[in-house]
Amino acid sequence: MTQASETGAPTVRFAPSPTGRIHIGNARTALFNYLFARKRGGRFVLRFDDTDLERSRAEYAEAIEADLRWLGIAPDLVVRQSQRFALYDAAMERLRATGRIYACYETQEELDRKRKRLIARGLPPVYDRAGLKLSDEERAAFEAQGRKPHWRFRLDQEIVEWNDLARGPSRIDCASLSDPVMVREDGAYLYTLPSVVDDIDLRITHVIRGEDHVTNTAVQIQLFRALAPDGRAPDFAHHNLLAAASGEGLSKRTGALSLSSLRESGMEALAVAALAVLTGSSDNVQPVVSLDALADIADVSHASHHAAKFDEAELAALTARTLHATPFEDMRARLAALDVAGPQAEAFWLAVRPNLARLSDAAEWREIVFGDAAGVIEDAAFAAAAAACLPPEPWDASTWKTWTDAVKAATGAKGRALFHPLRLALTGRDSGPELAALLPLIGRARALRRLQP
Repeated sequence: MTQASETGAPTVRFAPSPTGRIHIGNARTALFNYLFARKRGGRFVLRFDDTDLERSRAEYAEAIEADLRWLGIAPDLVVRQSQRFALYDAAMERLRATGRIYACYETQEELDRKRKRLIARGLPPVYDRAGLKLSDEERAAFEAQGRKPHWRFRLDQEIVEWNDLARGPSRIDCASLSDPVMVREDGAYLYTLPSVVDDIDLRITHVIRGEDHVTNTAVQIQLFRALAPDGRAPDFAHHNLLAAASGEGLSKRTGALSLSSLRESGMEALAVAALAVLTGSSDNVQPVVSLDALADIADVSHASHHAAKFDEAELAALTARTLHATPFEDMRARLAALDVAGPQAEAFWLAVRPNLARLSDAAEWREIVFGDAAGVIEDAAFAAAAAACLPPEPWDASTWKTWTDAVKAATGAKGRALFHPLRLALTGRDSGPELAALLPLIGRARALRRLQP
């Protein structure tokens, strides 16, 4: 039986290996964990599974933390498995003392031959537990040959059941599984033992992860029984995986849909977060204004049981809609970084945000509105008449109508013939934000200059 803490807030963890940049599929797992804990006042642990000392890199760990910060995820604790080997060694000794772990001396080639023979006979390729049957003399002979043992956890051959918070009642017959390797011949720990030891030590109450880990769960539940003081395992939730729009699986090695690439292409973090967790559970993902708002609607139990495709085109559209819904106060600091600050910053944001596809577009409009951009004059006589009709300042949202009414009366132009040449002269663009909002920001002096050939 699995059971999380019956009282108090949950503790969850996200456990990436720092062997590459994390992608949107990794972000899905991180966000499900973070939002689960955030909604319930719990703790989020970032645990780097870096026991592979050859492939793990400090720069990847730093990049992962930066990617999580960009998403708005702030870990309550950061731990590294490479600093926790003493815990794993102590757990190994406990397993040895209770007879739950045993040495095996087969080479990889010998194991491969065993598997192929079983498959050829139509049998499941389950390890035959030959290591359990070795005598002291046989072990000594293998070691005299220079062989180093790998160590396997002896499974109880039983059916393990748990109530998966994403998939419902689940069960695995451990008699169909090979005893899993805990330690390789070179002494390196594989994933399973350190993960369970850390979950116990860090008091993880809920393990929320991708469905590719379902088959690990029965093994881990048995390890929790063997090592946890109360013999209990956390609650488990295995969500469906994300794939690219093409259906291709995601990998840190390929860099496809990495968070860094999405950030660099101008995607909004809140749009990425919303689409990452809601893809596959909502047909029409709506913009969210905060992670708290996302936590209220994101539920790992609502995730589909089928693979979900992450569509970059949908993300681009959601990024634009997210910007359109973002209030000025949430954008103030980012606008200041684009050199948009001061008393006109809020009016500028409200004017341009309905037309933004990326925030970088705001920098272009800053140059158009506040810079020295030249106007495009189609008809010099019309522009001169429009300049003569410019009202005195101060200007406000009503100035555009006052001015265009005067230009219409002076020139006889109306409709597109009136408005389009004025837009070109003032902004150099065929389209854009409402000129009633832009004109007071452009100001009379700039407007007059732009209306001159």
